[in-house]
Amino acid sequence: MPLFAPNRFKGKLIVVEGIDGSGKSTQIALLSQWLRSQGYAVAFSEWNSSPLVRETTKRGKKKQMFTPSTFSLIHATDFADRTERYILPLVKAGAIVCADRYAYTAFARDVARGVSRRWVRNLYSFAIRPNLSFYFRVPLDVAIGRILGARDAIKHYEAGMDLGLSRDVEESFRIFQGRILDEYEAMAKEMGFHIIDATQSIEEQQKQMRKIVMQGLAASGKSGVLHSGALERERAYKETPISPPVF
Repeated sequence: MPLFAPNRFKGKLIVVEGIDGSGKSTQIALLSQWLRSQGYAVAFSEWNSSPLVRETTKRGKKKQMFTPSTFSLIHATDFADRTERYILPLVKAGAIVCADRYAYTAFARDVARGVSRRWVRNLYSFAIRPNLSFYFRVPLDVAIGRILGARDAIKHYEAGMDLGLSRDVEESFRIFQGRILDEYEAMAKEMGFHIIDATQSIEEQQKQMRKIVMQGLAASGKSGVLHSGALERERAYKETPISPPVF
């Protein structure tokens, strides 16, 4: 039985995955900007951003009320709302939706929290299959170094402190992220991820993404994809400058 429903609509769904500190958010933001500059109609979707459950999620995290199962369910509710109200209508209309994390995030994080792998996958069986899924592979120590160097503190659930892995926040974060990394690695081949070496330069990673995306668009046909018509489309992907992110 297929994991997701096939995308039979005009638009395309492109997603990025990886552990915290892998640089995936930077890359999908750059890709979105570039696709818009090529004249495509592009929308952006972010994990855990539905207004339907935002306040509930914020309240639950603040009071540390979530169990692994309720944490999984609240994120699934968020995902279902965004899919129904935002992602599907845009893909049906012919837009390219770029998603910073997709159901694979739940497959990795929820299982790392001890939730049944089969249960989580059934929970997201309503989702449509992405046209392209990128996995940014990065060594654990490199990712953790990036996170610790950019933040003053790591949040309770982000560090997996609810699991009793360690009393030390940084050590708990390391153990939890290691579990998530193991889950991503285990499903990379099964899910058909395009694997990007996230230790490469930002420019090189983006160049690889653009090439894969353009090949995917060419293979599936561009006729159904919406174009904004506001900007020129003649620029080749390799000629478009890539600006480094501002931290």
